[in-house]
Amino acid sequence: MEKRCPYALDTTGRDIHGEADGLRKQGAAVQVELPGGVVVWSLNSYAEIKKVLTDSRVTKSARNHWPAFINGEIPRDWEMISWIAMDNMVTAYGKDHVRLRRLVGKAFTRRRTEAIKPRIRELTEMLIGALEQVPAGEVVDLRERFAYPLPAMLVADLIGMGEAARQSTAKVIDMMVDTTVTPEQAQAILGGWRGAMAELIAEKRANPGEDITSDLIASRDEDGTRLSEDELTDTIFAILGAGSETTINFFDNAITALLTHRDQLDLVTSGRLDWDAVIDETLRVESPLAHLPLRYAVEDIELDGVTIPKGDALLVNYSAIGRDPAVHGDSADVFDITREDKEHLSFGLGPHFCLGAGIARAVATIGLSTLFERFPELDLAVAPSELQPLPTFIMNGHRSLPVVLKPAA
Repeated sequence: MEKRCPYALDTTGRDIHGEADGLRKQGAAVQVELPGGVVVWSLNSYAEIKKVLTDSRVTKSARNHWPAFINGEIPRDWEMISWIAMDNMVTAYGKDHVRLRRLVGKAFTRRRTEAIKPRIRELTEMLIGALEQVPAGEVVDLRERFAYPLPAMLVADLIGMGEAARQSTAKVIDMMVDTTVTPEQAQAILGGWRGAMAELIAEKRANPGEDITSDLIASRDEDGTRLSEDELTDTIFAILGAGSETTINFFDNAITALLTHRDQLDLVTSGRLDWDAVIDETLRVESPLAHLPLRYAVEDIELDGVTIPKGDALLVNYSAIGRDPAVHGDSADVFDITREDKEHLSFGLGPHFCLGAGIARAVATIGLSTLFERFPELDLAVAPSELQPLPTFIMNGHRSLPVVLKPAA
């Protein structure tokens, strides 16, 4: 494996879209350097990424298909170790992936999505009610007070996690997506989330409830073969992380986009367009996931004239997909909910398509519609250029979202 490459990804995430545009101009598949000097292929073209997401020759299992990890070239304290050390539905391959996805999929049926909507409304009302107590003109961090807790509390409910445990685990998840962490911090992150999941599983074994964790424990304990203990631990964490972090950043990006395009906000609040238009356009132009580590070539793969050798690692550049001019033309980087083609891949595609997409859409619709109905004069408290990006190239969002809910009298 090469130790250097032409371009090292900016771990601070200062310009996610500028970086994605630069990589796309270099080619559909370009070698980049991750923390620790690890070299992988960044996939930057909508067409080629769409192929890869459905290609059976591509896997997400490092333990089976990444020689650098198998042979110990990737140290156990690598800064991004948590993303590849997991043993769950996300990283499984072949029959194991089908088995795990079938088990987890039972928790994300259309009926369950409908059944959870009252809880979404209840959580939304609770958070909005607290915001209504803020004095007019006072600046509020809407990411901290609304965008973050709404999806995080909902997913915690789904897996049966209490509020104290959720808040503690949230700190670990925030650190996991931070690509500026040290190797020592990376090890603490890995141990932290596994410890938290072990505690949750032990509690649910003693006191099962109507939640996904209890359901998965029952599946594992039926005969001890359907779900290993590691798979159980890591799968629950994957549901918690994937179900909260991406939706948090979606809210952040959607609110920011609407507040900087008031004419388009008027289109949805007046009923001329629906919230699905906002959801899909936000996911297209501001994918909450910037890069997703990692996939691996099971055999040599040709992508746009470039050969990806068997065993090499792939990094899907989600921030480049929706803004690809080959798909959306010269206005690809413009937020426009009136455009007809809002094609994006932010929920994934193929065998790893997001099981929680239906719930995510329900949370987004209820959350955004209620927020703007109750705070029609909501506005940013700073210039858009002053919003600080998260310190990561994995997620796309802001450190905070300062707003004024009601103008000062």
